[in-house]
Amino acid sequence: MSDHKNIHAALCAAQANMGRVTKGSVNPAFKSKYASLADVVSVAVPALSEQGIALHHTMIRDEYGIAMRTILTHGATETEIFCDVPLIVAKNDMQGMKSATSYAKRIGLESLTGIAPEDDDGNAAAKAPPKEEPKKAMTVEQFDELKALIESTGTDEDKLCAYMKVSTLHDLDAAGAAHVTALLRKKAG
Repeated sequence: MSDHKNIHAALCAAQANMGRVTKGSVNPAFKSKYASLADVVSVAVPALSEQGIALHHTMIRDEYGIAMRTILTHGATETEIFCDVPLIVAKNDMQGMKSATSYAKRIGLESLTGIAPEDDDGNAAAKAPPKEEPKKAMTVEQFDELKALIESTGTDEDKLCAYMKVSTLHDLDAAGAAHVTALLRKKAG
């Protein structure tokens, strides 16, 4: 154990000795691997202990509700840092509470130590592209009104299709048809 003047110096030395966190757990619902609290602890605690840093967690209540506080204390200087993570309990039972506390402990420990498991399941979810709503087809009524407005306003159908980036009017979806109809109504005055 080295001499450090505070928790920050000791943590800096500990971080230099922290290895990579492996994804040692499997999420059966998503068939993916992730780094569990145990995986993160197995990398962080030995490096922290070597520098005289103790890790502990405690639940606290603040003005926002209940949170899990993760605390790193440097024994030699009695300096500490902490991270509070709100407990968001999905199921109102002990399994729900256990799951929330485990996640909060892992988040707190990762936040304080700078450990970042490579592409854990949270990161993968954040990178997933948003699901596109299927485009609604133009109705027969929309098409008929569109054709009538094109004729009554003397609009060039080919230019209109080029403007809307479609080959023919039939390629317009409901939203595109509504947009063009509004433009042509305005033109018709």
